[in-house]
Amino acid sequence: MKYYIIAGEASGDLHGANLIKALQKEDAKAECRVWGGDLMQDAGGTLVKHYKDLAFMGFLEVLLNLRTILKNISFCKQDIANYRPDILIFIDYPGFNMRIAKWAKTQNFKTHYYISPQLWAWKENRIHHIKLDIDKMYVILPFEKAFYEKKHQMPVTFVGHPLIDAIANRPKADAKTLRKTYGLSEKPIVALLPGSRQQEIKKMLDVMLSVVDAFPEHQFVIAGAPSQVKDFYQKFIKNKNVKLVSNATYDLLSIAQAALVTSGTATLETALFKVPQVVCYKSSWLSYQIGKQLVKLDYISLVNLIMEREVVCELIQNDLNTKRLTAELNHILDPKTQQQLNTEYTALEQKLGGTGASQKVAKAVFKALC
Repeated sequence: MKYYIIAGEASGDLHGANLIKALQKEDAKAECRVWGGDLMQDAGGTLVKHYKDLAFMGFLEVLLNLRTILKNISFCKQDIANYRPDILIFIDYPGFNMRIAKWAKTQNFKTHYYISPQLWAWKENRIHHIKLDIDKMYVILPFEKAFYEKKHQMPVTFVGHPLIDAIANRPKADAKTLRKTYGLSEKPIVALLPGSRQQEIKKMLDVMLSVVDAFPEHQFVIAGAPSQVKDFYQKFIKNKNVKLVSNATYDLLSIAQAALVTSGTATLETALFKVPQVVCYKSSWLSYQIGKQLVKLDYISLVNLIMEREVVCELIQNDLNTKRLTAELNHILDPKTQQQLNTEYTALEQKLGGTGASQKVAKAVFKALC
């Protein structure tokens, strides 16, 4: 069978890669043409567009790059039409994917969506388009099933969270080996996860690094995104107690004592590694003001949203400053706080369901084609 898979971010690339591997187990003749990244390509997908050329963060940034986005949409439609896949699989990335899905239904393509758009956060009216344009929806957060089925009378399949598999199946090494591999000292590590897009890294990394001098007994290590070159990070690093580890976030989290994390999938990844964290978020003034009007949530981190209460501290916009960040980092480095968070993280993992998300999706997709 021929599969066309569209992911537009680093997290989508990870889940898309695992899905490709699962599809290959179900379908020995699987051909996958993809929008994604290196992981999807390494898994056997034919890469059409890399997500680093697709990622625009915030309302203003999208507006400024609208011409490029529209060109990508037009190109994608033509590429699908030429390839004639048996099914399209969308992975998150709703601004782009929903436009493609609407067109795809007019062309009689099968449309499956893996990792739902966050309708429960904003643009809930998209549910009408999803009902019309998506044949099957697979959700990964426990509260999403109730959102779709009870509130909007749309049947969906809860498959569990693919991060559980991604973390459990990763190659493992002991802490001593990892420290030696990445040139790290024996000091306790504070991991800095400033995001994957240049726009968000620029906004986050300076304030994250501003607390370094207050913690001389720790070493700070930046998790470099696979989509960014090392030279991009070097202009931010002015302290010898700061290291950069590129494309090895999971290795870094496995040996970190604490982390400062940009809001997004990384907050959940950090929690699943049982690392105490402070969640950080800052955008342009205009994007933030618009977002406040459109997004109606009590929390911004996946950890707190899933637990439905504040488990980890969130520093948003003006609250994300050196003074507050220093205080909160001190707090999560306290042994009692670390023990409390470990208990909370265990409860979080239990709520996310078991392993095998990618396999469940692959089986359902292949069954729909047989």
